[in-house]
Amino acid sequence: MPDKTCIMPDTTLHIRIKKEYAAALIEDLIKVHAVEAVEEEEAIELTAQQKEALDKELAAVAANPTYLQKWDDIKHRFKKP
Repeated sequence: MPDKTCIMPDTTLHIRIKKEYAAALIEDLIKVHAVEAVEEEEAIELTAQQKEALDKELAAVAANPTYLQKWDDIKHRFKKP
């Protein structure tokens, strides 16, 4: 009887990885050439909650453009001494 858990080589899987494991796992996969960057062919649909949060942030930026911060300033603020 064939193993039904076998995945076809051209199958793409989407998985959710806990933050504390993601960086190390991706580094390991890159080392063994097990991952590749690809362009998404279709847009990812946002949830209603995500759309609401994005609209709130965009409104805050429109009302106060100084709300945005430069990336270098943010990195400096969180840089370990």
